[in-house]
Amino acid sequence: MIYNTADIRRQDRLLSEEKAYALLKNEEYGVLSMVSETGSGYGIPINFVFDNHNAIYFHCALDDKKIHCLEKNKHVTFCIIGRTSVIPHQFTTAYESVIAEGTIELQLSHEEKRQGLTLLLDKYCFKDKTVGLTYIEKSFHRTNVMRLDISTFSGKSKVIK
Repeated sequence: MIYNTADIRRQDRLLSEEKAYALLKNEEYGVLSMVSETGSGYGIPINFVFDNHNAIYFHCALDDKKIHCLEKNKHVTFCIIGRTSVIPHQFTTAYESVIAEGTIELQLSHEEKRQGLTLLLDKYCFKDKTVGLTYIEKSFHRTNVMRLDISTFSGKSKVIK
């Protein structure tokens, strides 16, 4: 996974690699963007968990629109938006964001699928992990987990003083 900010037009707004990793680790959701079955763009907000290496895990239904899109084209971007604040009197917005690019793997082993679901539990439901592990087992047969293998990512921010 490469932190690549070369394509960012406003180099004065680069987010440090450390802060970009913090957004990957801590934010609640992002927008997964892909190509639809008809060739148009398709983006959806989705919860995620970063594995602290080079992958992001998502859970979803076994059969839905995004699965059909990803079966045709596994190349995606994932945009995570951190803190934002509209500054009306300055006609601008303070923000921080990360965009990850990579490919989706849809066919995970049962072991990796459980690992992804457990990581999601650790992030979102850590106080209810015991109940969550039981829930995973009950719904495992009807839950899909996919992995975004990040090839590059970049971060950008605008700080208003």
